[in-house]
Amino acid sequence: MVESILGYSPVLRHCFRNVSGKQFPRFQVIKAQAMELAKEPGLCKEKERYRDSLVGLKPGSWPPKNRADNPSLYNPLARQERMGCGWLGAIFEWEGVLKEDHPDLEKQSWLALAEEEGRSPPPGFVVKRIACMKNEQAISEVLCWSRDSSQLKRMALRKEDIHQALQGGVYRFRDGSREFVNVLTRHKIPVALVSTRPRKNLEEAIGAIGIEGVFSVVVTGDDVYRGKPDPEMFVYAAQLLQFIPERCIVFGNSNLTIEAAHDAKMKCVAVASKHPVYELTAADLVVRRLDELSVVDLKNLADIELTEFGSTPELEMDVEEEEDDRRPPSSAAIGDGFW
Repeated sequence: MVESILGYSPVLRHCFRNVSGKQFPRFQVIKAQAMELAKEPGLCKEKERYRDSLVGLKPGSWPPKNRADNPSLYNPLARQERMGCGWLGAIFEWEGVLKEDHPDLEKQSWLALAEEEGRSPPPGFVVKRIACMKNEQAISEVLCWSRDSSQLKRMALRKEDIHQALQGGVYRFRDGSREFVNVLTRHKIPVALVSTRPRKNLEEAIGAIGIEGVFSVVVTGDDVYRGKPDPEMFVYAAQLLQFIPERCIVFGNSNLTIEAAHDAKMKCVAVASKHPVYELTAADLVVRRLDELSVVDLKNLADIELTEFGSTPELEMDVEEEEDDRRPPSSAAIGDGFW
């Protein structure tokens, strides 16, 4: 590039001798000085952009490290894959995404619990609202049946026992879910499973379907304090997967899941199982079946953009460089004034 700016001149054939006596072609010296001159304005511009965040930083802490990097990985190929768009984790919900959901069973279990406790049966819109919450959270904050921790735990367990009895031990994959999970397994993409169900019931369902050992991480209602729309479950799953949230993709089937995933700074793929597609447009991608997706789609979703790390791409730089290339070479750059 420097040769094109300077143009051809016989002076470039001369050599430069340093103190040790080693000879360097003069064009290499000119090129090195030109790169140094071009480097300083860019560095000053970066420091000016982040001048507020540079206050109090220790020497050597600039430029900022790539959050996707992990220097403890001594294998360069593993480290490169971690920093590339191939590094991603999949976080699945259980009901309505992998397993066929039965909303009537959820409603019947709440109605049966209300009858046992002598409470007013919750309306249909309330049942839809608490469908994605933890049982304790729904009983105390929405239904307002009790605030006592022991009573909350007792009623929550009883509700799950009623649901398990109505389920009858029959579990079935949604169409296309098993095939999609097999694709992720073949490509060695870590998979996490989250659910507000107790761990005992979830492990029973996983064993009944026959997918033990598929999930790298399983987060249940026993592991978190709050359910959706709080992003606690997804954040905890990402921590167990050892991924930053920007590299995780959540698979859900409700707007509460979309809200929780976006609050956790994760991408969300919505499965239109119990809601129509037009009600799930807030998701990053909406599908009717999981097998409609490919690994390329997931990589595109997990590709980190600069805007997610507090900086924006400067498209003007390319235009300025093209304009500089079209300028005629300066005579001052060829003469001794360049030195």
